[in-house]
Amino acid sequence: MAGRRGWGGSPPGSDEEASRRIVAAAVELISRKDTAISIADVAESLGVIRQTVYRYFPSTDALLRAAAIAAVAGFLDRLTEHLVGIENPADAVVEAVIYTLNEAPRIPQLGIMLSGSHSHTEGITSDEALSFGMTMIRRFDVDWERHGYDEADLRELVEYQLRTMQSFFISPGNPPRSQDELRAYLRRWVGSTVAVPHRPA
Repeated sequence: MAGRRGWGGSPPGSDEEASRRIVAAAVELISRKDTAISIADVAESLGVIRQTVYRYFPSTDALLRAAAIAAVAGFLDRLTEHLVGIENPADAVVEAVIYTLNEAPRIPQLGIMLSGSHSHTEGITSDEALSFGMTMIRRFDVDWERHGYDEADLRELVEYQLRTMQSFFISPGNPPRSQDELRAYLRRWVGSTVAVPHRPA
């Protein structure tokens, strides 16, 4: 159970509530300060000591990962609406990549995920990022099973999609492609790969 001190005079009733409030505080701070936050910043905003935050999140990276996942729920809702009616796997992936790249500069937490700065070791292939990607892809209006995708295929496709988005987020090109140019590029190179799952012989 969380300690009874601090918390703006309203201590959490459980460890789960304490964790949620810490993540919510981190999300709010990131929205104001981008990624330059620390455990101390979050603790101060909650009126608790750093050790309280460390009890639930062992490092700033761990807290940033949790905040990134929590903050992108609204983005996923908008992405789902944007992709309504797109049933072709290649078209859905291409449009999802373009939409995500357009949104990332406006959503600090999404930028954290795509840049890989939320983890110095796993980055874009962390469990949290892959979980986010699986949630994203399952919201597409695509019948993945009908198109020959099983669970392992989807996980590899998610990794491929995340790596693709990260590469364009970090290095958009010189000069960057226009949206139409990027769509044509992705349809040519990414679309042909996504169309049919490739399995080892």
